[in-house]
Amino acid sequence: MDKHSEFIDNPVDIELNKPSKSRFLFLLGFFGLFIFFIGCNYGLWTRSYKSTEKIEVPESTQYTPKYK
Repeated sequence: MDKHSEFIDNPVDIELNKPSKSRFLFLLGFFGLFIFFIGCNYGLWTRSYKSTEKIEVPESTQYTPKYK
């Protein structure tokens, strides 16, 4: 009994093609980082502070203070 198995070349298998595997892992990491960056920025943008009132600054604390 010969337990010799034949090797079937599959061009779609990324384990057999090193440049294809490295390109795939690079693009996966790049787009993963890109999606993470976009998600963080979107989260900061949706939770940003939006003031609804006009704050009055006392005249004595302005750049050119006005004293009474």
